[in-house]
Amino acid sequence: MGSITATETDARHLQRAVELAREASGHTSPNPLVGAVIVKGGRTIGEGFHAAAGELHAECVALAACDEDPAGATMYISLEPCCHEGRTPPCTDAIVSAGIARVMVASDDPTPKAAGRGLGILRDEGVRVEAVDGEIARAARLINQPFRKHARTGRPLVIFKSAMTLDGKVATRTGDSQWISGKSSRARAHRWRAECDAVAVGIHTAVADDPLLTARVEGVPRQPRRVVFDSEASLPLDSQLVRSAAEVPVIVICSRAAKRTATDALRTAGIEVVVTPGENEAARLVKALDELGDRGVQSLLLEGGPHLAGVFLEAGEIDEARMFVAPLFIGGRDAKAAIEAQGVERIEDAVRAVTTEVERVDDDVLIRARLREW
Repeated sequence: MGSITATETDARHLQRAVELAREASGHTSPNPLVGAVIVKGGRTIGEGFHAAAGELHAECVALAACDEDPAGATMYISLEPCCHEGRTPPCTDAIVSAGIARVMVASDDPTPKAAGRGLGILRDEGVRVEAVDGEIARAARLINQPFRKHARTGRPLVIFKSAMTLDGKVATRTGDSQWISGKSSRARAHRWRAECDAVAVGIHTAVADDPLLTARVEGVPRQPRRVVFDSEASLPLDSQLVRSAAEVPVIVICSRAAKRTATDALRTAGIEVVVTPGENEAARLVKALDELGDRGVQSLLLEGGPHLAGVFLEAGEIDEARMFVAPLFIGGRDAKAAIEAQGVERIEDAVRAVTTEVERVDDDVLIRARLREW
């Protein structure tokens, strides 16, 4: 869709719409985050955001919140309005019925059922429609990266999370890794779990740590699905993951090399087993992400271990990295690094981040690096 540069006033209202959308982070999947602001006569008369899948969309929430007749007003929306019938009626109908005169949107909706259709309908109904570009448009796209990648590829956005020492190690030579990062960093990681559709680890991490992989923070809307990449389907039946599968779903991704007796035992224990074909680990990984996407997983928090992270990196399926660096040195040639793979031969071939952000979390340093934007 064509775009314009927003005026200072328009940018301020669109920024507010983006801020409102963020209020529902972790609550709307598989729907996107959306915020809306209605302005009339230079005054905000209504605003709102989409709070959860199945509930009213942001545009309708904002219209319901208006303290005067919205006819003739401008509506600012962080994402183009929907025009299809889902669990809620089309927002374009509500906008037209309310007599909104002008609509400004910050970002497009890349799904086939949208992709500019809603804006076309509004134009046909006489509504003045404008889409903006620049930083506000980018900010609106960034809050919906999982939704956007899934819409374009069918696969989830992958966020790689790790905690390492100053010398880049994630475990000692004996495999001890608890705890490298501090308490506040670990609490942050639990919030990330709550915001994602699924959390993934490799079988070595699952066996060594026997984790639950649940989000242990207050106000969790729903627990993420737990995913174990386990080529031979060897996840122990007495592990915490298997024993808690009835409460929080577990998916085991295995190869065709897994024995039928092993996969049958996991299925009997309540585990969903997905067998993925492919000539190598990277090919099987991409197929696994397709399978997860088909199951509605739009965001995946990858928590290790180093070998699995290496496969993701070489498959080109890490979209963002969140790395805690703790003020420690481990040393040792056999101590584990964050990513173990073949790697590149030349620095110029290295995977380079598009953007980076650095934050202090008590004694740790958090580096957030986006490898691509959708």
